[in-house]
Amino acid sequence: MNDVQLDTGQSYSYADKIAQSHKEAKATVIALVLTIIAWVILGFGLAGVDLKIAGMPLWVLGGTVGTLVVTVLIVAVMNKVVFRDFSLDDDDAPEYTIANGDTHE
Repeated sequence: MNDVQLDTGQSYSYADKIAQSHKEAKATVIALVLTIIAWVILGFGLAGVDLKIAGMPLWVLGGTVGTLVVTVLIVAVMNKVVFRDFSLDDDDAPEYTIANGDTHE
């Protein structure tokens, strides 16, 4: 198989690309779980606190704005650490013609 040069200077075979996409999918599921945990802690966890900001209970702000901030931070970390920019196209895939005469790789 041909290795594909990425902008980062790394080279990925098709199998490496699939493995990376699985890594990214797993990280996304972990991010979802972390977001749900943050929502539970910042929403339900703060329900007993008798503090109001701008007339709203703290748990409302924690469950909405707080969860949003945590989620944005998680995504920023994932973009830096986990995600890679590459095409899933297999450059070594044979070219073929389908019934209507179109040529595809």
